[in-house]
Amino acid sequence: MSTSRFTPPGPEWYDLIHEEVLEPDIPIVDPHHHLWKIPGLDYLLENLQNDTQSGHNIVKTVFVECSASYRDTGPDHLKSVGETEFVAEIAEKSKEQAKPLIAGIVAHADLTLGASVEEVLEAHEVAGRGLFRGIRHALAHPKHPEHMTILGRAPAGLYENENFQEGVRTLGRLGFTYESWHYHYQNKEFFEVAASAPETTIILDHFGTPLGVGPYENEREEIFEQWCSDIAEISTLPNVYAKLGGLSMPDNGFNWHLEDRPPTSDQLVEAQKRYYEHTIECFGPNRCMFESNFPVDRLSISYHVLYNAFKKMVSHFSDSEKLAMFNGTASIVYSL
Repeated sequence: MSTSRFTPPGPEWYDLIHEEVLEPDIPIVDPHHHLWKIPGLDYLLENLQNDTQSGHNIVKTVFVECSASYRDTGPDHLKSVGETEFVAEIAEKSKEQAKPLIAGIVAHADLTLGASVEEVLEAHEVAGRGLFRGIRHALAHPKHPEHMTILGRAPAGLYENENFQEGVRTLGRLGFTYESWHYHYQNKEFFEVAASAPETTIILDHFGTPLGVGPYENEREEIFEQWCSDIAEISTLPNVYAKLGGLSMPDNGFNWHLEDRPPTSDQLVEAQKRYYEHTIECFGPNRCMFESNFPVDRLSISYHVLYNAFKKMVSHFSDSEKLAMFNGTASIVYSL
């Protein structure tokens, strides 16, 4: 993921909206956040804790790869292990401080290595100090990069690569997960990958990223209609789980990052609830998990307001169903 095109707002922007935290006792696993060192844009343990300790009961988190702190030397296929080393060290510090505990790492490996990717997985496992859980090798290929804030880097047609599909199956054979970030027009590609690896636990990130910028800006309803069909089809694969979140990236086109003040939880619910409702209806609570996607979604909304919105969206569900979506599903999928 390229993060070179955005600058987060200052703290005074977030302070314009403050809400009482809803249901503060629900134990939450946040299964999707990043950590990185970028000059002027660092998001490290202190930043993560400032967000996760803003009122909700975040007990554990899972780091997901973002091309941070790769090794500068050594074989190219092992350079991504540097990110796991970087996060594992931060996770050790999280054990010594207030919650949450960074309890899992989803790293990157080049799955076009096919079965040979096992060498890379072994290196991640050693570097992860017991935290390595799986791989994200994103399918994201932008058709109109000139309009995008956050660029995927996958080549077109990656999903058809037989070695790539073998790499996904290798993850399942060894007990690791696979997940993808991609764009809405690639949901059928994701389906093909997931169907080719029925023994691998596979996670759909960010609803398949329905875009709302550039040529997609005036096509939201047409995109939503096709997206609904795609999500329903993906949900028929029992090895696939859905992350609920990541819809507040600039490329989703809601444009809160351009406003004078961030959205309230009610505003987010009004704008996005139908995506959440449809996905939960298709997958069921036991195959869904709420994610923050911080600090990327932090460009649009604060952590405590985001999780208030999540809780409002599922206020009519039973306690056990809510516990699954906020904690249980992620704990099972990532063996936490």
